[in-house]
Amino acid sequence: MDWYTPPVIIEAVTKVLGAIDLDPASCREANETVCAENYYTVEDDRLTQSWAGRVWLNPPYARPVMQKFTRKLITEFRCGSVKAAMAITSNATDVGWFQDLAAEASAICVRRGRLDFWHPEKESGNPVQGQAVFYLGHDVSAFAREFSPTGFVAEMHRGILPKPRR
Repeated sequence: MDWYTPPVIIEAVTKVLGAIDLDPASCREANETVCAENYYTVEDDRLTQSWAGRVWLNPPYARPVMQKFTRKLITEFRCGSVKAAMAITSNATDVGWFQDLAAEASAICVRRGRLDFWHPEKESGNPVQGQAVFYLGHDVSAFAREFSPTGFVAEMHRGILPKPRR
């Protein structure tokens, strides 16, 4: 069963991205909250579609599907089709897809506590693991402003850091 992103997260995502052009792992019910201009469903064969613009991704958490969605996001961001993106995943810091997405991200919020996802036919979807929210884009300050109240935000750095002065 799919679990949908709570409105409080979508409000923060929209404040960072401005709007959501595409939610590539969605359905009609979930998009009533997300309000993406476009969304792909399972029936759309969403991993074969092109992704573009400002993307929100709440991928299926099952293996190996999570890896396929995060790889697709990274590929579309690197080629420039995706201008900015945010993704929510489990905080499985030791697995390859998490490491790959973290290496591409501009910032990450590791959330405090577990998030209550929702589904119209269930009361609550409290996962067994915490979540992380990834930001791929250029406005790290907006991301930090919106997400630091919910957990710690780390800005990612690439390359070699200068040696500290002694």
